[in-house]
Amino acid sequence: MEFKENFIERYNEITDFEEFKEAISKRLRKSIRVNTLKTSVKELRSGISGLKQIPWCKEGFYIERKETAVGNLKEHFLGYFYVQEAASMIPALILNPVGKDLILDMSAAPGSKTTQMAAMMKNNGAIIANDIKWDRIKALSMNLQRCGVSNTIVTIYKGENFPDIKFDKILLDAPCSGTGTIQKSPDTLEIYNPGMIKKLSYQQKRLILKAYSLLKENGILVYSTCSLEPEEDEEVINHLLERTDAKLEKASLADLKSSPAILEFEGEKYNSEIKKCLRIWPQDNNTEGFFIAKIKKKA
Repeated sequence: MEFKENFIERYNEITDFEEFKEAISKRLRKSIRVNTLKTSVKELRSGISGLKQIPWCKEGFYIERKETAVGNLKEHFLGYFYVQEAASMIPALILNPVGKDLILDMSAAPGSKTTQMAAMMKNNGAIIANDIKWDRIKALSMNLQRCGVSNTIVTIYKGENFPDIKFDKILLDAPCSGTGTIQKSPDTLEIYNPGMIKKLSYQQKRLILKAYSLLKENGILVYSTCSLEPEEDEEVINHLLERTDAKLEKASLADLKSSPAILEFEGEKYNSEIKKCLRIWPQDNNTEGFFIAKIKKKA
């Protein structure tokens, strides 16, 4: 991998760059999530060999077998499991949807977290799965059908223009630079530039303010990205805290390692409450990098 000078300088400020570089140089472990709408963990484990439990998700497993083309297995075609990166399973677990909830998945395609939430809800309650482009909606719809999801309605809106409907819980897995996914997508390094990060941060701030406005009183919003950029993560949460009455709740899962949130970056100090957010570097758990914040709306 070739790193641009401005990338190295920035990441030297916010992490141990050599540890980070070593972590993303390793092969990313393939992982799946059992779709309990169609089968049980016990049944799938008896049919597929080489599964190792992901510590923080009882339906999640690493694939430890020579043949890793799991997408070609009949169980995949039948919707018995979803190929999903281990860190990607965390936001839905933090949101913790239940069967009575009305949920908005604001940027849902291709549907990994939507199908996960539907399974957690046992197809009860209701999910509005929204995205912005028809090609992404097509992939989302196909995955919902394959996984047997029946409590979900698909919509196509720009997130900031979503209709004024009030939700119990909202997942905003925001469009981002994807710098946490370099291990899988090294091309991210080629297009990386600070201007792109600032543009994305502006969009994310608009989206999170809109998402917060759609919450019912005492509702929960989970904001997540697969970015490691403070401007897309802590700065976005700081923006929300400065402009609303939002309160942060501690985001954590048993057996999940994380790193401290960044409370100061390039001369800007963020709200100390942001320490309650989850910042996950690739070197923490040998996964992709992720950022997760759990936000509550005051009554």
